[in-house]
Amino acid sequence: MSTKYFQSENEKEINIINFTMLEEEAKKIIPAGGYGYINGGAEDEWTLRMNTEAFNHKQIVPRSLTDVEKPDLTTTIYGEKISIPIFMTTVASHGLAHKDGEIATAKGTAAAGTIMGISTYSTKSLDEIMTASTGPKWFQLYMSKDDKFNEYMIGKAVANGAKAVILTVDATLGGYREADLKNNFIFPLPMGNLESLGEGLGQSISEIFANAKQKIGIKDIEKIVAMTDLPVIVKGIESPEDALLAIGAGAKGIYVSNHGGRQLDGGPASFDVLESIAKAVNKKVPIIFDSGVRRGQHVFKALASGADLVGIGRPAIYGLAVGGSKGVTSVFKHFAKELKIVMQLAGCQTVEDIKKAKLLSIKY
Repeated sequence: MSTKYFQSENEKEINIINFTMLEEEAKKIIPAGGYGYINGGAEDEWTLRMNTEAFNHKQIVPRSLTDVEKPDLTTTIYGEKISIPIFMTTVASHGLAHKDGEIATAKGTAAAGTIMGISTYSTKSLDEIMTASTGPKWFQLYMSKDDKFNEYMIGKAVANGAKAVILTVDATLGGYREADLKNNFIFPLPMGNLESLGEGLGQSISEIFANAKQKIGIKDIEKIVAMTDLPVIVKGIESPEDALLAIGAGAKGIYVSNHGGRQLDGGPASFDVLESIAKAVNKKVPIIFDSGVRRGQHVFKALASGADLVGIGRPAIYGLAVGGSKGVTSVFKHFAKELKIVMQLAGCQTVEDIKKAKLLSIKY
């Protein structure tokens, strides 16, 4: 492994036409190993592709006679008012895309007026990221076999002002990602929260996950819930059964996600299971959603299918590589631009109106 890993130092607003073009720009900047890790999915990447294609399984009905003008994108979740119903989901190792890593992402997300999700496997430490901006932040925990480490990280998040804890349950090991094997990828940078454990730098994905808890059940959710008064959101839910088990164990949020197609290939697109999970949850707790979101219309369809908040991952990381913190803000602004147009043409003045919108279900 080379001892030197190129990191972008870009800091500029970027003009986004679409996220496919932005990804092409980012690919020219991020080294092959880092790009493969960010961009890649499991096995044949069928589920990764279907995450985006599945949004075509439902169609938005245009509405013209609803007196809509200048749609309002603001929404509230867990008492926090944010400017758009989109947030930065928990992506590991932002330093693969930019030298300032999660610090830049936190600044860019705060400037967009929304929530930053922070991964256990972040390049920068939790302390650094939490103090990088005044914007609201959620901490995501990859549950360790060591309960003392879990409690330590949650305590640190609480002490630094985190507003929620996301417990990821679909990554008890890493998916079979061929891009990482082709690139012989090992992490070229330290992980800010794992340095004291001697983990991160120079390790493969399988080595990183070796200390993750493989056996996760409802007692583990109960254990994390008991560690904090913050709402615990369970991430990686793809079935109504698991959603109800999580709520029964004390979860205050259900996060519908297949990890961006990075774990189980051949599983359903997250959007295709969202509605059934939302019906089972029946508004008992908020529903957060991600995987495959690349357009404002995708955000609209997710909200209309039961989500309360929509996460983006790869598009923001591509914006980070191309434009640093300002590039991240540009990504959120572009999503907001597209979503406002969709809301206007679909006759929705507010985010609550979107949640009441009816979609046509059509399978191609």
